Amino acid sequence: MLTVVAFIVALGLLIAVHEYGHYRVAVACGVKVERFSIGFGKVLWRWQPKGSPTEFVIGAFPLGGYVKMLDEREGPVDPAERHRAFNTQTVGKRAAIVAAGPVANLLLAVLLYALVNWSGVQEPQAVLASPVPASMAEQAGVRGGERVLRGAWDGDTLQPLRSFEELRWLLTRGALDGHDVRLELDAQGATRELVLPLAQMGVREADAQLFRRIGIVSPWTQPVIGEVVADGAGAKAGLQSGDVVLAIGSTPIVDGPQLRETIRASVRGEEPLTQRWRIERAGQRQDIEVTPQALREGETWIGRIGAMVGAPPAMVTVRHGPIDGLWNGVVRTWEVSALTLRMMGRMVIGEASLKNLSGPLTIADYAGKSASLGLTQYLVFLALISVSLGVLNLLPLPVLDGGHLMYYLWEAVTGKGVSDAWMERMQRTGVALLLVMMSIALFNDVTRIFG
Repeated sequence: MLTVVAFIVALGLLIAVHEYGHYRVAVACGVKVERFSIGFGKVLWRWQPKGSPTEFVIGAFPLGGYVKMLDEREGPVDPAERHRAFNTQTVGKRAAIVAAGPVANLLLAVLLYALVNWSGVQEPQAVLASPVPASMAEQAGVRGGERVLRGAWDGDTLQPLRSFEELRWLLTRGALDGHDVRLELDAQGATRELVLPLAQMGVREADAQLFRRIGIVSPWTQPVIGEVVADGAGAKAGLQSGDVVLAIGSTPIVDGPQLRETIRASVRGEEPLTQRWRIERAGQRQDIEVTPQALREGETWIGRIGAMVGAPPAMVTVRHGPIDGLWNGVVRTWEVSALTLRMMGRMVIGEASLKNLSGPLTIADYAGKSASLGLTQYLVFLALISVSLGVLNLLPLPVLDGGHLMYYLWEAVTGKGVSDAWMERMQRTGVALLLVMMSIALFNDVTRIFG
């Protein structure tokens, strides 16, 4: 039920803001708006303010909306109102009306990010766990337990990093944009700098394997066993919730991520390796033998013990002032928009997988998950989807707002509009491309959720 409600609220808000952008600018330009609709199909609710020419409605099919304006191309127009028709407006006004929808979504994202910045969010502290063996971080000298004080692309001025999420975002952008990242670390009072050569990675998309290659996967946590699954490998070995793992074989365990990596590596092909664990339980140390379960992950086999591994990380509240919070909202919206465009471009030229496309089922799933984590995470989810909607609609694809802007650019340059014949051909092409994209997105949804 939470997933359904969160999805409906997200759709309603994002569509309403998008269409309101078109509506508000149309009215400001003197265009008569006949209908403002959220959803398509059978009208479930309608309202027309007294003295207003606009009818506001909610349709039965919620995946979209529209603003119907007076237009001579759609029917007869009273000569007395011809000056209020959309098609009689200047190119600049028509372009402004069309662009207002996507811009409204981007402005909404700025506001949502700003609200999160102002209210504050609990995030893991920027303390590094033990790096993945043979990874870039390990080769750069990361040992685990260091606190990240500042970071930036190599050559830029170092900026404070207040949480592990800010660090992950810096690493993501650095890897995708091909920039080395410089970090300032504090290890037990000693400050030093290191450079992660992310530019040489040639990364095309951000996924879990990206951070494994970098070597910075998660923040530092205590190597403690959490909830143990009944009949799992851990339960069969005698592990209990609250056990602190001190060593596996001859390898000392210093934190939760190292413990997870050691468990993952405790297989030889399909065969799990039985190892002696030294644990501390209720102040007493003891040795037990643990045989993980071997599971396939992609093309490799990994070990699992059927238990939560690692304590929750230490948290910090990240909060910004009024000006900083708003500016950071602008910056984050810009960064996410640029990243979205780059990923779309890479999918078009085949450098990134089409599996990155998501449809309504995945959005609904993430809406429910983010809402279950609290209002702050739900606002971040809404901001991300609002950016995606704004960027998608600005693409120069016929039937989308960006396609219409492309027509108006042609008209502004040549002095004449696109012919009806060409308009019809491009609209058909746009519909076909959109249907293909939607089909791929829905296939990805089904594969992710039910596969």
